[in-house]
Amino acid sequence: MRALRTASLLALTTATLLAAAGVATAHGTRWQQVGHTTAENRISGEGLTTLRLPGHAPELVYRNGATIPQPLKDEGWGHVGDPDSLRGYVFDVYQDTRTPTPSTKMYLVTRPDGTTTEFVHPLLADEPAANANAQVAATPDGQWLVSGPLGEIDRLYVSPTPFLNPRGPKVAGDLPVAARIHLDHHIRSAQGCDFTGATTLICATSDPYNDLYPTNLQLLQIDLARPLTGRDVTARVHEIGQVPLVSTCTGTFTPEGVDYDAGVLRVEVVPPSPCNTVTDVYSFERR
Repeated sequence: MRALRTASLLALTTATLLAAAGVATAHGTRWQQVGHTTAENRISGEGLTTLRLPGHAPELVYRNGATIPQPLKDEGWGHVGDPDSLRGYVFDVYQDTRTPTPSTKMYLVTRPDGTTTEFVHPLLADEPAANANAQVAATPDGQWLVSGPLGEIDRLYVSPTPFLNPRGPKVAGDLPVAARIHLDHHIRSAQGCDFTGATTLICATSDPYNDLYPTNLQLLQIDLARPLTGRDVTARVHEIGQVPLVSTCTGTFTPEGVDYDAGVLRVEVVPPSPCNTVTDVYSFERR
């Protein structure tokens, strides 16, 4: 979320843990880099997800400020976060950039037929107003959406998935918080997250510091104590390693979206200017 950066980092010009060795490990899980591609920054740089529509080939969908429909901008939704997709539905998260201290955040759900519905959620007392929506991830069973803000946090928020969960709304209105994921270790500026299993989330951060974890710009694994059911749950956080920082330019790298689909984990990293005309997308598989 480049518009929301609060700190900068002198970037390395050589590969870091994930790119140099091609392997990251968290509790026995090994991720091997298997690919690298780029996407033009006119459409990318805020998030990505794999969309699977019946009768169509899988499509990698990117998000960027320029992809926000003008009617949503007119309503004040000026920032879009990392999306997710499941069963042909696309789930987007929006931040109110018109109000100095936002009191709401918005989830936009695009159904397989292309129709959209806005779910505007009034922020609760423990939901930070600034950077109110950074990313959203759908559980593999499609029943729950997990979202969170930037900044340093100790919890993520769980809501019933519209249209897919019987407890979720089916018409425009509030998308209530049903539960919280309480993290055993703080995380800072998680830009993108996705589920790789019923109890495992992988998140990429733009945290420029190494006070919380051994490296900055971390790739984190969040292990839930149990699958989500709409009640609070605890979770352990482990650092997998640092996201790839590979560029001929020096300056600030910004990790953004995370996508997991059909066994492939994708991590989106915006390189420093002037190389940021494209967004790097690194692919990993379990080994």
